[in-house]
Amino acid sequence: MELEPKVRGCCRLDVRSELTEVEARPLAERFGALADPNRLRILEILGRCAGKVCVCELVAALPLSQPTISHHLRVLRAAGLIDYEKQGIWAYYYVRREVLEELRAQLASLVAAPVEG
Repeated sequence: MELEPKVRGCCRLDVRSELTEVEARPLAERFGALADPNRLRILEILGRCAGKVCVCELVAALPLSQPTISHHLRVLRAAGLIDYEKQGIWAYYYVRREVLEELRAQLASLVAAPVEG
């Protein structure tokens, strides 16, 4: 037996978020880090390249200065989407694929099919 939602005027009374503030904050920070075209381009480059990419390669690939690229890399690192390894004076960046997969799954769960009944 399907239950009808309780309605008052035009509004359903059972509409609520199941996502807590504590759960929403890290998601918003990660999605916020992606809300920049240059950071998306950096992430795309890192994602397409097997292995790790040196900052100098990103500078050559994008019409941005090295300090600007470093800023965007810091934002992506702070969000946990990428990481790096130092080799001498050079930093080599890579995508944290497991984190991106987790983020994809979390986004999918936010808009999951409605539960009947």
